Amino acid sequence: MIKTYEYGKISDDEIFARSTNAANVESVVAGIIENVKKNGDKALYEYSKKFDKAELSSLSVSQEEINEAIKSVDPEFIRILNEAADNIREFHSKQVRNSFIISEHSGIVCGQKIIPIENVGLYVPGGTAAYPSTVLMDSIPAKLAGCKNLVMVTPPSPDGKVNPVILAAASIAGIDKIFKIGGAQAVAALAYGTQSVPKVDKIVGPGNAFVAEAKKQVYGTVSIDMIAGPSEILVIADENSNPAFVAADLLSQAEHDRLASAVLVTNSKPLADAVANEIEVQLEKLPRKDIARASIEANGKIIIVQDIEQAVEISNRIAPEHLELVLDNPFDFLDKVKNAGSIFMGRYCPEALGDYLSGANHTLPTSGTARFSSPLSVDDFVKKTQYTYYTKEALGKVYKDIAYFADKEGLNAHANSALIRFEGN
Repeated sequence: MIKTYEYGKISDDEIFARSTNAANVESVVAGIIENVKKNGDKALYEYSKKFDKAELSSLSVSQEEINEAIKSVDPEFIRILNEAADNIREFHSKQVRNSFIISEHSGIVCGQKIIPIENVGLYVPGGTAAYPSTVLMDSIPAKLAGCKNLVMVTPPSPDGKVNPVILAAASIAGIDKIFKIGGAQAVAALAYGTQSVPKVDKIVGPGNAFVAEAKKQVYGTVSIDMIAGPSEILVIADENSNPAFVAADLLSQAEHDRLASAVLVTNSKPLADAVANEIEVQLEKLPRKDIARASIEANGKIIIVQDIEQAVEISNRIAPEHLELVLDNPFDFLDKVKNAGSIFMGRYCPEALGDYLSGANHTLPTSGTARFSSPLSVDDFVKKTQYTYYTKEALGKVYKDIAYFADKEGLNAHANSALIRFEGN
């Protein structure tokens, strides 16, 4: 049963308490990375056999396998994938930035270039569920950014194949290369390269604790998007909310992972009680009820507050990955939300809409990091460099200022690099 609290009678420790995986994965991941660096493909084949129970003859997915997968997928699902891809493309196309140049002053040109990251690795989870949505969400912004080479890694099933819907989504997104590898070993292969897997410049995409730790350990050798934790949802709902809707939305995240977090903050005790009961009813109908129940019992909470303003204050402190404003007037509170990965507004905007079809990205900051980070976007797939040009005449007007500034910092060689051009040694 989900726990219910009254705000003011619950400590901060209880508000922010969250069950986590106590397993120490750091040393295990370090060993996997070192093995992949040393032994390359050989290590990858061994790990596929050990972790995925798959005896692979090749690490890469052939075009024939992709074609067979597309044929096996329900045409209606292909239509929906294309619709989702179009929406994602439309949303993220607004994020594309342009280079700029400043040349208003005589003899001076300054500018900034937007340059796509050339080689990008996309990690797509396998395991307990298939995520074609992640394929689209991670690859379409990269394509819009102009990334030249997109390499996808995803765990195989024991028969050595990749889930057909994953391959169908990859084909729609235009991914260049696909490899049947998962876990920390896949991250290591992308970061350092092997005989088969090309080295990339950035790795994006969610995964389990081992994948997250591997991304953390290879950061610096490559860039990463974020260290993604278990899924989170916080629902702010008032007394007019439908408890069945609210319970369903909470469970939509609880079914992801035993460590997922589902929180309701409401100004209505009757709604709180009704949602708690409805969760129990709906849990029994879920195929993944064991996972969802473990999540609800470990990390589920209902917090009763005085008013919606107080609910928003609590939400801002928690900084959830997904925030639902289940209210008649959600736009009245939009500007008050300061910390959230993605906001879903109104009574007919379930978080699942963002997962699959609306076009906004579903790769989001977790574990409170929405306080300082953002959803995956086109910006994650570009880098910026800047340039400066001064004529002799333009530098002549400011070289003494440069030298003076440098002297104040005690950097005499800096000062001399400006002075020498006009005053010699």
